[in-house]
Amino acid sequence: MSPMSPPDISSPTLFGGLDLLSSAVVMLDDRLAIRHANPAAENLFAISLRQLKGQPLSRLVGEPPELTPALDNALKNNWSYTGHNLNVAKPDAEPLHVDCTVTPIESGGARLLLEFRPIDQQLKAAREEQLAQQQQVSRELVRNLAHEIKNPLGGIRGSAQLLERELLSPHLREYTQVIIKEADRLQNLMQRLLSSHRTMQPAQVSIHEILERVRRLIHAEFTGVRVRRDYDTSLPDMTGDREQLIQAILNIARNAAQAMKGHGEITFRTRAARQVTLAKKHYRLALELQVIDNGPGIPEDIRDRIFYPLVSGRETGSGLGLTLAQSFVQQHGGTIEVRSRPGQTCFILILPLNANKKDSQ
Repeated sequence: MSPMSPPDISSPTLFGGLDLLSSAVVMLDDRLAIRHANPAAENLFAISLRQLKGQPLSRLVGEPPELTPALDNALKNNWSYTGHNLNVAKPDAEPLHVDCTVTPIESGGARLLLEFRPIDQQLKAAREEQLAQQQQVSRELVRNLAHEIKNPLGGIRGSAQLLERELLSPHLREYTQVIIKEADRLQNLMQRLLSSHRTMQPAQVSIHEILERVRRLIHAEFTGVRVRRDYDTSLPDMTGDREQLIQAILNIARNAAQAMKGHGEITFRTRAARQVTLAKKHYRLALELQVIDNGPGIPEDIRDRIFYPLVSGRETGSGLGLTLAQSFVQQHGGTIEVRSRPGQTCFILILPLNANKKDSQ
């Protein structure tokens, strides 16, 4: 704890800045009644500002024993306070574990500013960053191997073609054809491993036009798969590489169709996501795209490694489709994750809608 002079945040500019923060902020008056809660706080506690305004803080967080004396001290002595791993228990919801910082302020009727940071989200962010680093190292290793393998493959294929010209027996030429075809297959595999480094060609694109293109491709390839649409048509266009986005979503949908053996249902769902943090940048508005199938689910033993190169749940799978999808999504500044159980698998893509605007912080 330390004494401090209360900052004045009464200006509309600074007050509006609170709504851009990714952490949950609540402002209290001297009676510990709620005067304001930013959108991140509304999301964290699953309650609107309209329902909270004028209500006691206990309506929001209960009465953690560590917090009450800290609030009294902050009001009386203008001392700040930071509490770690507070248990916010509400009768109608799951308990939350949060860090809380209390700051005395002077803003009209507001006297205290409380900032809540969910510990679960912090751990999740750290885990995602660690996984991203591990996957990046894995992808670089595979790409380097692909470069090393690609040139010898050309030599093997060329030698097989020369040998085929010298062979008189059609039976023996069948063996050289096997060598040539397998070399072509491996070269195609190497090319796919290296294709994620293609330079992006960003432009204004409609996510729903992209999804319609993918839907037509899936219908043409898998006639027994039904693709349902659940679109939020109010979503604006986004800045992105059309071909990369098509390929990323197609890889996910094709994997789903193959897992269902060509018979089942896939749903494309789009929604707006507000006040999200992607790649350590905060966005007021983002796109949430869900690709949901009713297939058998991802085997539990590979679920945590499903985006790694050469990891596949199918014997005939190359294990590259989801790796490329993740690479393309990350190049757009977005994230991709998966939730899976028998009977339902859901891939969730979050992509910024205002990456070039001033309100990304």
